[in-house]
Amino acid sequence: MDFMRELTVIAKLNGGIIETKIAEQHGISRAMLSKLYKEAKIRRIAKGQYILPDDIQDELFSISRRSAKIIFSHETALFLHGISDRTPFEHTVTAPSGCTPSAEIKSECKIYYIKLELFELGKTMLQTPSGNPVPAYDLERTICDVIRSRNRVGTETFLNALKEYAADPKKNLNKLNTYAKRLRVAKILRQYLEVLL
Repeated sequence: MDFMRELTVIAKLNGGIIETKIAEQHGISRAMLSKLYKEAKIRRIAKGQYILPDDIQDELFSISRRSAKIIFSHETALFLHGISDRTPFEHTVTAPSGCTPSAEIKSECKIYYIKLELFELGKTMLQTPSGNPVPAYDLERTICDVIRSRNRVGTETFLNALKEYAADPKKNLNKLNTYAKRLRVAKILRQYLEVLL
């Protein structure tokens, strides 16, 4: 078996990432992956994840593949929506209360927790700059999250997000209002939008 050819196909089909479990399904053992890694034929980017040596890691896609219980939110969601042009220094995810993301995710991301019944509210799929799909909150949910966490995201990020949203021709104020009520930020949202709209 030509392991490198097989791994190139796996990487191509999986957003550039070679996951140990997928490699094993294709008859490539953990031991073989370890050997190829030691020979610098593949690079390890996280536990159970490798990329080809010349590929550039899609960090957001890599993080999203490690847990089904996280959704990109706050600053990272603003970045994915094109509202913030700065790549976040630390990626931001939301997880359901009671769920503990891996130590690796905790070391790489700022984590917010929310009640399970609100976790999927506004969940959508967005493209990373590399073109891979990742779970993130839609714009309206992101605006509500930024309002809820305004003390943690910083005044500049918070105000810029609201200004950009108010100027966005695709904004959905009905949806924003519905989310704001469920997330208990309707009153604060109203105060800011009255100024901006």
